[in-house]
Amino acid sequence: MKILICSDGSEQAERAGRLGATVAAACRAEVTLLGISESPGQSKALLDALKRGQTLLADKNIHAELITKSGKPIEEIVKRTKEAHYDLVVIGAVRKALRGAFWMSSKSYKIIKEVGPPVLSVAGETTTIRRMLICSGGKRYIDNAVRLAGEIARGLGAAVRLLHVMPQPPAIYAGLPLVEEDTGFLLQSQSELGINLRHEKELLESLGVVQVEVRLRHGPVLDQILAEIQGGGFDLVVTGSALSASLGTYILGDVSRELVNRSNCAVLVVRGEEKAEAGRFSFRRLLGRLVTRD
Repeated sequence: MKILICSDGSEQAERAGRLGATVAAACRAEVTLLGISESPGQSKALLDALKRGQTLLADKNIHAELITKSGKPIEEIVKRTKEAHYDLVVIGAVRKALRGAFWMSSKSYKIIKEVGPPVLSVAGETTTIRRMLICSGGKRYIDNAVRLAGEIARGLGAAVRLLHVMPQPPAIYAGLPLVEEDTGFLLQSQSELGINLRHEKELLESLGVVQVEVRLRHGPVLDQILAEIQGGGFDLVVTGSALSASLGTYILGDVSRELVNRSNCAVLVVRGEEKAEAGRFSFRRLLGRLVTRD
């Protein structure tokens, strides 16, 4: 694994660097420390921060390449990820208050949208990962996220929970039982959702993740995921994004964007293998899930 840890010399970037170093040590990764100063006056503070990061990595027996650039951070990070292959980009995400809520800075948001590799956005004070939540849409496009999250979880000995949220069906179907009401029954079923969640669980186990569980929730997707995060004590949330063929950038769906903005823990955004299906409700898919048990 090759990891690019980005820094502007800020306190939040150093926090992100510490988490990046923890992941790098656990995964025996190669590391590049990329420092970008937007003005000449930042150069010394930035270099000092990078050297502290380099020392931290050396203490973990990781030799890190150190690169400094002057210019616009987004352009320099995108340029670097095109010049060399990286499996993970780590950034510190500064959050700012806006009408009572917290929102990621536009700079961090643009980095997540424009770089090709997965991005680990660190907005809080997380320094290690013991519990991980993977938000699964129940489709195979999430495999990249599951695989990368599994490698990190294996290295850190972290427990993983796979979460899938089912939207509430229209009232006309409220009396019909759903396969998804019982997680165990679903994982044994041959429904598309059951097959895909079982595949994700088995993929994690095959990677060496010891503690894997699947959890289902019903209701508004974002609300249910946020409730799970708040009550689960997670250090990392894993979500996905899709490539826009017309724009040439990555699209954060409504749920992924809100998770990055509102989660109090680190968020890993991984590129999907193909664009996810639209979140529009499908009666056909719903009817495919409705069963009557004996």
